[in-house]
Amino acid sequence: MSEREPGLRIMKEEFEEYTEKAKTLPPSTTDSEKLILYGLYKQATVGKCNTSRPGIFNLRDRAKWDAWNSIKDKTPESAMEDYITKVKQLQEAA
Repeated sequence: MSEREPGLRIMKEEFEEYTEKAKTLPPSTTDSEKLILYGLYKQATVGKCNTSRPGIFNLRDRAKWDAWNSIKDKTPESAMEDYITKVKQLQEAA
């Protein structure tokens, strides 16, 4: 086991904990904040955006795709850290 693996495992556990907490975000959470979380979640769990951009008439999926694709160069580990930070911020703001 490399030195990096224990820290990564702990981060993944914390990430999973915060994905559960994100399911109960305050009602004041805006759509743009939810899109940020969506993009970070997809980048952390899938990696770079691997689908084509939805058509212009599919506004919801297009916005989600844009949020994910906008952070395509972020590492999955960095996306996990940012996701955890964002959920904490949203909970504290409630």
